[in-house]
Amino acid sequence: MPGPRAKGKTGARPKPKSTPRVPAITNSDTFVHDIENAEGWEFIANILCEHFDLPDLTTRSGLKKVHARFPEYYKRLDNAYIVGMRSHNEKLMGGIVGIWAKMSADVILRDKLFKEGLVSKMIPLLDMPLTRHVALRALSTVTHHGGVAARQEIARQNPTLVRLIQELPDDPKVMELATVTMAHATSAVLGNDQPPNSKLLKDIDVRSTLKVTVENLRKPTASHYMMSHAFGLLTSATLHCFKECKAQPQMLRLLVACLRSNNLSLRCNAIGGLVRLNHAECEQDIRFHDPHKFLAAVSRRFPDNLVDVMMDFGPGACDTTLTLKGSADYQKAMMQCAQDRDLYALGKTLSQLILRTEFSIAEGGYQAMNERTGKYEIFDIGLPFKMWTDALPHCAKALRAHGSPADLDMADIVELKFLIIRQRIPEAVELGQRAVERNPKLSYAYYAISMGADNSRGLRAVKKGLMCKNTTPFVRNYMLWRAVEHAGNMGVSLLQEAKAGDKDYAEGVAFLMSAFEDAKTFVSDAPPDARHMHTILNWYIILALAIRGPELSENLGELNVALNKLDLATNSYPAAVKEWGDFIARFDKLDATVDDHPDISPSKAEDDLAAWLDNLRMDDGEEEHPHHCAHPKINTNSVALYRCSWCGNPSAVLRKCAGCGKTR
Repeated sequence: MPGPRAKGKTGARPKPKSTPRVPAITNSDTFVHDIENAEGWEFIANILCEHFDLPDLTTRSGLKKVHARFPEYYKRLDNAYIVGMRSHNEKLMGGIVGIWAKMSADVILRDKLFKEGLVSKMIPLLDMPLTRHVALRALSTVTHHGGVAARQEIARQNPTLVRLIQELPDDPKVMELATVTMAHATSAVLGNDQPPNSKLLKDIDVRSTLKVTVENLRKPTASHYMMSHAFGLLTSATLHCFKECKAQPQMLRLLVACLRSNNLSLRCNAIGGLVRLNHAECEQDIRFHDPHKFLAAVSRRFPDNLVDVMMDFGPGACDTTLTLKGSADYQKAMMQCAQDRDLYALGKTLSQLILRTEFSIAEGGYQAMNERTGKYEIFDIGLPFKMWTDALPHCAKALRAHGSPADLDMADIVELKFLIIRQRIPEAVELGQRAVERNPKLSYAYYAISMGADNSRGLRAVKKGLMCKNTTPFVRNYMLWRAVEHAGNMGVSLLQEAKAGDKDYAEGVAFLMSAFEDAKTFVSDAPPDARHMHTILNWYIILALAIRGPELSENLGELNVALNKLDLATNSYPAAVKEWGDFIARFDKLDATVDDHPDISPSKAEDDLAAWLDNLRMDDGEEEHPHHCAHPKINTNSVALYRCSWCGNPSAVLRKCAGCGKTR
């Protein structure tokens, strides 16, 4: 029986796929001699690219060709690297590593090169005098473009880089490139929300890395490029490496002294680092209120100086008085409900108490003595609830049954309070959103929305809520508190990364100014015993340092009122300025962009905030930033690659980003 016929012409056989032939390389090859006699990495790179028939690596089309023939090109380069290693031809090895570094600007090529062991091929070059600088440049370039896995692998080389810096203290280029590499790699490891595993943390040797970085900053040969990366390294370490940072008091004083820099972004970086560093020791925000402990504390009487402050403000308007009266009114209302069983009337009363003070609704229940045990116990009196806070949903239902606009407002307030008490914040945010869709003037609903984790959504909510009329002082002050927290966090975060002239920079300034003005209003209007007064005073001082920076005197006399309210006896600011003042002045002088930092204009900041609140977006186009590469052939010109608009990963052939898995 005849077998299956081949497709196409009769008798034709399919040609087998040919494997690209990779010519062997020996020391006798002409191009090897040309490299040995070449001066400068540009010439070496040109020789190698020409010999291996590489496409132009400075263009997108050239990198696409590398994608298409990657196994062939890599095999050729790797063979040349092996020849260079065996024959101790440092120029050949350095040129090959430089080419690989340039390819790493493309995220997909970078990942392929790392699977082939790129880092292990770079590290030996660090101890060769001729190739040391080109290897460091290559590492710096790769970490600049590298993903998390690539940067983690390079961060494990921190001990090697620290050793190089210490062995070559008079080589400013080693200091610069090693610091930049450690900053890129280590910041990627330490700057995530989740802390790195203990094994990785041990490998990257954070304590030695921080110590040598701070020491190098004092050197007169430290470049602005090195300084700016060093700051990023130091501030990123404060998130998870609490003990390591605390062991470097010079570093902490440096971060404080940075608050006097002319560079607003640097000041915000320092603030972010200091806040993260102290976050581990801060007291958790506890919303639980024990009325018995509160009454016991009040019965002991406040110190005279606090009594004087409260009397000046007006004792009837202080939080302590309002809470005491609210507690009494709350118990009275619950006793009345036990008699008349009127959940609608109870709901109306509770909705008014909720808008008066935070701890207006406390846990409790109807108690009676158990004759058998002789102890008071919670018992059922025939109402649809036993514990008092469980009454709130029933009251909300009764209010909604009446159905008038005012009743619906009160129902939303009561139910929102129940969800907040139960810490069901996502549900409170959703209910608040539905409430303002029904009644855009219900300020308490905007406050509930602001309690979510989304800073942007929360800020928009409280800014709208603060424009509502007939808002109680308590709700207004709490919306101011949330406005300061949201805008302050967004401003500091944006300005840690933004550059002067960028849209993010303008928005960051607008957020800081908004938070600062709201903080001033809170400190001025809120009762002196307001629960969040301490928090807002801290924000007020932080924002003043961020916005005014070097304008403030070294003893911070301009902030005496706020500092006295915090009852701070001493602070580290004057000592830090004395120790690092000269360095900050030198950094500002070197800062090539400091003259481009616009003065902070309150009116412009207000316009920028208004534009953000209206969700206006200017189409500025896409800007490419130059990256530092290995040598002139592997040059500093940015290759305009496609970038994932979601996570920023670049590639010449990007379709679906491997970094985030999204098509963007």
